[in-house]
Amino acid sequence: MKKLLALLMTVVLAATMFTACGSSKSGDDGDKTLIMGTNAEFPPYEYRENNEVIGIDAKIGKAIADKLGMDFKIEDMAFDSIIPAVQSGKVSMGLAGMTVSDERKESVDFTDSYATGVQAIIVKEGSKIKTNEDLLKKGANVKVGVQLGTTGDIYCTDDLKEAGSGTVEEYNKGADAVQALVTGKIDCVVIDNEPAKAFVKANKGLKLLKTAYAEEDYAIAVSKDKPELRKKINKALKELIDDGSVQKIINKYIKAE
Repeated sequence: MKKLLALLMTVVLAATMFTACGSSKSGDDGDKTLIMGTNAEFPPYEYRENNEVIGIDAKIGKAIADKLGMDFKIEDMAFDSIIPAVQSGKVSMGLAGMTVSDERKESVDFTDSYATGVQAIIVKEGSKIKTNEDLLKKGANVKVGVQLGTTGDIYCTDDLKEAGSGTVEEYNKGADAVQALVTGKIDCVVIDNEPAKAFVKANKGLKLLKTAYAEEDYAIAVSKDKPELRKKINKALKELIDDGSVQKIINKYIKAE
């Protein structure tokens, strides 16, 4: 009888330990590490330098972790993997120049906005595309390059389909879309303004159109299952915005023109 009781207690204890270990995911109460999911192909918000992910979002993420008294870690992944990683608990938050959209809000919650972004249009010098309206003219038959899963992808896929004006080519990296433009496989690239400027500077013969495709707000994605974590992150973010820390970080990477 004693052996049976001892065996039962061992099984119960093992099950309890397994459950506790299995339920520990990033950002849970008591977790000491704030894990940021991002895609380091989006300068100046996130990019690699000497094999380290740096940029505006990396600095803001670290500042939030410091405010919360947590360690900080960055997980670099494909952009369209960030929201699933937030949902599953693989990462605590998605901080990747991510635009708040109705579609994304079905999957995750967002903090308040910390920056405003502009979807810019990159074309070759001498392109027939002069304004954003040229992309939506029926019969234009344009090929637009975008980074998979980004706001540019969402906007262009919906808009071009509705207008019947062309097709959208999706690429895993913004740099791949730009290379496709350089080699003549597509007619333009729609991507956020800051990385767009970096791509144009690095590739002779490209230019930015003066008219933007769209304007949007960036915010941090957090799991719908972690409302308390979202509140904590939002509180820390608000303090960093109010004391000027966020703007100082942005100014370091984006110089006034």
